[in-house]
Amino acid sequence: MLQEHQAKEYAAFFTVTCLEWKHILADNRFKDIIIDSLTYLSQSNRVSIYAFVIMSNHFHMIWQMLGEHKRQDVQRDFLKYTSQQILKVLRNENSPLLDDLLVQSKDRKYQVWERNPLSIPLWSGRVINQKLDYIHYNPVEAGLCKFPPEYLYSSAGFYYYGDRRWSFLNHCDG
Repeated sequence: MLQEHQAKEYAAFFTVTCLEWKHILADNRFKDIIIDSLTYLSQSNRVSIYAFVIMSNHFHMIWQMLGEHKRQDVQRDFLKYTSQQILKVLRNENSPLLDDLLVQSKDRKYQVWERNPLSIPLWSGRVINQKLDYIHYNPVEAGLCKFPPEYLYSSAGFYYYGDRRWSFLNHCDG
């Protein structure tokens, strides 16, 4: 159930896109960086995570800030940390993908995520259920599987079968 009593903000549908829709997350190690970061945010009681899917060039989730944590701060730290970890791997391996992420802007040399990710507050159970379906059917629509729980980097298995692989997930009753 949504943890309204512990949160100042509504749960939100959050979408992050890789720079220029590049398939940076095709490498499962980078998906695992996101998973590890979500686990940390959940264990440190900053967020409650209700659903997610990590595709090769973007990811979606439903999350909710807990306590006094502000969405913009948690979001900024999460995106900064995950991009730094991805760039660290690419640098250590002298990956050609690093050249694709070169932006030479005032505040950074490389960029992993597009600026201004989408965050939509979820005000009703109907909208939450729509977003849950959208998240879980993303890999099906992309032709990566025929049934949502078949895709590993998603919360679909949790909702369909009670799979606890992702310890950070909380059920969203919508």
